[in-house]
Amino acid sequence: MPDFDLVVIGAGAAGLSVAAFSAALGLKVALVERGRMGGDCLNYGCVPSKALLAAAHAAHAARRAHRFGVRLPEPEIDWAALRRHIQGAIAHIAPIDSEARFRGMGVEVIRASAHFVAPDMIEAGGRRLTFRRCVIAAGSQTIVPDIPGLGPVPWLTNETIFELEDPPGHLIILGGGPIGLEMAQAHARLGCLVTVIEAGRIAGRDDPELADGLRRALTRDGVTLLEGARLARVTSDRAEDGGPGLVAHLEDGRQIGGTHLLLAVGRAPRLAGLDLAAGQVTATKLGIATDAGLRSTSNRRVWAVGDIADPAGIGPRAFTHVASQHAGILARRMLFRLPARVDYAALPRVTYTDPELAQIGLTEAEAREAGHEVTILRFPVAETDRAVAEGIEEGLVKLVVTPKGRLLGAGILAPHAGEMAGTFALLIGRKLPLSALAGLVLPYPTLAEAAKRAAGDFYAPKLLSPLVKRVVGLLKRLP
Repeated sequence: MPDFDLVVIGAGAAGLSVAAFSAALGLKVALVERGRMGGDCLNYGCVPSKALLAAAHAAHAARRAHRFGVRLPEPEIDWAALRRHIQGAIAHIAPIDSEARFRGMGVEVIRASAHFVAPDMIEAGGRRLTFRRCVIAAGSQTIVPDIPGLGPVPWLTNETIFELEDPPGHLIILGGGPIGLEMAQAHARLGCLVTVIEAGRIAGRDDPELADGLRRALTRDGVTLLEGARLARVTSDRAEDGGPGLVAHLEDGRQIGGTHLLLAVGRAPRLAGLDLAAGQVTATKLGIATDAGLRSTSNRRVWAVGDIADPAGIGPRAFTHVASQHAGILARRMLFRLPARVDYAALPRVTYTDPELAQIGLTEAEAREAGHEVTILRFPVAETDRAVAEGIEEGLVKLVVTPKGRLLGAGILAPHAGEMAGTFALLIGRKLPLSALAGLVLPYPTLAEAAKRAAGDFYAPKLLSPLVKRVVGLLKRLP
């Protein structure tokens, strides 16, 4: 008889969710974690980055308060207090993900590395554990590119940047995706020099039209953006006071001197050390190969969730909300034997800069590439009354719609765009017609009116057509 009904490898967002509901339903569960409970999101990603961004937004708001007739002195950045704010946010949430809480649920928590020794057995902490089912939720890690000089020249990742005891003098960021751009704006608003080196264009996965607005906002904040630039090598350049220093050498010959280097070129599934071959678990560089229901394609006892899963060959999605989605699929499929499968058609993603850049579903380019005939609807956020009242000058809602009024995708560049994303995810996920948004009664004034106005533009030509005007002309004669 197996030692456990379920063994979960990894105590990040996905692993914790799976362990919690499995234990609640009476299964004997072991949870194996070699690092910090809560995984990347709590300790190195979502929580500390948003806490840092909140401080940066506060400093920025103070500098711009004069627009409203409020004059404040230049904000003074207390880095030690800022770090306490970040650690305080983590500490406030940590009990929810703690070892003590999960032991209280009846989960056996093993603080050790895990690896397979057989298709139905892992080894962790010197123990061999047999299982009926195993869920791999080991997450992902920062990609360290093969660039000459890395090693002798130290670098930062999202796991180490929040440990800096002093602010960077000049932060060089390699990579213009969400992590790179969020950290760029945060540090620039906190008074640091920041340069972003991006081989393509910033926000490369997002709509270029929306990325343009974000580019303008970052430039206004003092971020230097070097797009279409490749890093050839890095060399050490110790500062006169003995502090850190480096030079980034670009392929075109340019040289950028800085104090710190942050790697933000992407993430890769954390496969090393699992000995998947011993477990007869197939994986590629994209992650563990699963079917659309997250079950391993080679070992039916094994499932994978979160960043490490590659369902049906469509590639991983490194978002905490995807980990939660995966956990829900496992609950239905693994425990209740109900049909459930991954569907990213309505998946939202957000870059938490200011303004935020949110994308739900397909971009215009993705929809056209997939062969859809589309209509594009736009409405500038700055034209809403709320934006006028708050002095918001940047923003756009862009909808990708079929000729019959079905929403395929939505892009939003606006303050708190992530808060609007759920409405579009619901429309796309439930296949609701665009008329549901156009007819929605929203509180006034809100920035979300831009979304309603964009949707309304789809129906305006029909409402003002000659036929409708003739009908109205006839109806006005009635008593």
